[in-house]
Amino acid sequence: MSIRAVVWDVDDTLFDYTTADREGIRAHLLAEGLLGRYGSAEEALRLWREITDAQWARFSAGEVDFVTQRRDRTRVFLGRRLTDDQADDWFARYLVHYEAAWNLFPDVLPVLDALAASHRHAVLSNSSIHVQERKLRTLGVWDRFETVLCAAELGVSKPAAGAFLAACEALDLPPHEVAYVGDHPEIDGRGAAEAGLRSVWIDRGGAWTDDGVPARHHRIASLAELPALLAPDSRFGAPSTFR
Repeated sequence: MSIRAVVWDVDDTLFDYTTADREGIRAHLLAEGLLGRYGSAEEALRLWREITDAQWARFSAGEVDFVTQRRDRTRVFLGRRLTDDQADDWFARYLVHYEAAWNLFPDVLPVLDALAASHRHAVLSNSSIHVQERKLRTLGVWDRFETVLCAAELGVSKPAAGAFLAACEALDLPPHEVAYVGDHPEIDGRGAAEAGLRSVWIDRGGAWTDDGVPARHHRIASLAELPALLAPDSRFGAPSTFR
């Protein structure tokens, strides 16, 4: 069955979130005079990402709202009590440095151009529309997508099937006519496959072993591989060239 639409993850799929986050927290801590407290930029980033993942899991589970998880990330990272306004101010100062480092991956615009005439495009992100609209507009690709759906507004997040099916419903297409492209083998890859979409997992850094690759999605190293996978005569289940 032909694939008629591609639904995209944003962070670390289209947008180089890891680099921006690393450069943002390093520059922010330097400006705040806090970098020495963490020993190194690498250790600071490790702790920041660990806390971010933990707080995001609370948000995804519906335990806290989007703003609260941001405030709690700041409080836990700094290890001190902060009012809401203090936490918001600290995070806002971080965002200045983080946003200064925003970039698309270099393979993004070529693949969007290559697929512009043949496939429809949408976004499904485990973030909020406020965050991702600003990001996609700043990066110049907002108008490339028919719709942008985010967990904060949907009330359901990946890997739940409901998130992926909401994207299909927004496109008015059945899941088997939609491909999902994301960077996480479980949240994106397995989630999309179990919802009935054709799942494409982009493993840019080769950080995962073959043992961790779910069988029902296709693993690629670059978005340059995507057009061939989505071609009507493509054997989508064929092994990837990436090993």
